[in-house]
Amino acid sequence: MPDIPDPQGPSVQGPSGIAPDLRELQRIRSLLTVIAILGVIIAFFFARGMLLPIILGLMLALTLSPLVRGARRAGIPPPITAVALIMALGATLAAAGYGMAGPVSTWIDDAPALGDQIRNKLEGLFRSVEKVKEASDQVDEITSQTDKGAVQTVTLEQPGLLNSAASYAASIATTISVALVLALFVLASGDMFYAKIVESYPRLSDKKRALKIVYGVERAISHYLLTIMLINAGLGCVIFLALWWIGLPNAFIWGIAAFAMNFLPFIGAVAGTVLVAGYALVTLDPVSQAMLAPAAYLAATSLEGQIITPAILGRSLKLNTVSVFTTVVFWGWLWGIAGALMAVPFLVIVKVICDNVDGLKTLGNFLGSADTAVAEKRAPERA
Repeated sequence: MPDIPDPQGPSVQGPSGIAPDLRELQRIRSLLTVIAILGVIIAFFFARGMLLPIILGLMLALTLSPLVRGARRAGIPPPITAVALIMALGATLAAAGYGMAGPVSTWIDDAPALGDQIRNKLEGLFRSVEKVKEASDQVDEITSQTDKGAVQTVTLEQPGLLNSAASYAASIATTISVALVLALFVLASGDMFYAKIVESYPRLSDKKRALKIVYGVERAISHYLLTIMLINAGLGCVIFLALWWIGLPNAFIWGIAAFAMNFLPFIGAVAGTVLVAGYALVTLDPVSQAMLAPAAYLAATSLEGQIITPAILGRSLKLNTVSVFTTVVFWGWLWGIAGALMAVPFLVIVKVICDNVDGLKTLGNFLGSADTAVAEKRAPERA
């Protein structure tokens, strides 16, 4: 009687020592992971209008929560501290926006004239470009005369630059308002959400890990954003004083702009320098004096970016330049300027989570700086 194979016996293994069914399961799991990641990216892209104020509000709450907790130790209830902080922040933003509204609207309305003035001052540089443009215009004129009567050109009237800027400003104001209200509710609730996170896990080890991650994210975000905010405020004051000393009109606006744009890693300093250079060419004479303004702006931002910020933050950021630059480019592509502004805080959150979850420590090590990797490698040796 032939032997009947035991259904509970050992399974057939392939050359790699892994059962074919297990290999197929791993392929399916990898494919589902890729599909899930792509689905999340697509969802973030289309849900920007809803997610942006929520993420901004949560980050703002994480930044200010240590202040609320410190005030509670002093006997001040969280709702009172939250209302005071949000009102102060909202009043500051409103005052800055009101002070910038008049001059900025004038610049936008006079943008064509300002462009002509810049072109006239840099006439020598644009002379060769103008010759090419004239030749192109002549070719277009000959072509239009040849095809005259055969083709009818339809031109769609676009909305004015000032109207577009007003619509964009209204959208920004709405996003900031929603974020402030959400941050107010989160801060006023005290530690309610922390308690709910702990209650969601049955085991004590999971509760400890959840609290460690939450407090680590809060500490990293609050330290980073508060430090950067103070550094950028100091940078804005320095740039304001430097441009005021050079004689640039509305120097306070460029100080506020420097404070805001310096939250953009790599991009903010370059964009600010270019904008200051264009405005200085219009408002200052001669060109040599006008070039002092962008030179001062670039010198201040370079000093801040290369010496001051690394000295203050030190190893606390624990992120390498490649991961920061890649994250800024990705979120800038996904959500524009708003995404680029939130790229580094989001990367800090991901780094803290990866450092506290065993399955993600490889990704956390990849995101970390070289000093962090060396320190982690030497830690077992010291032990």
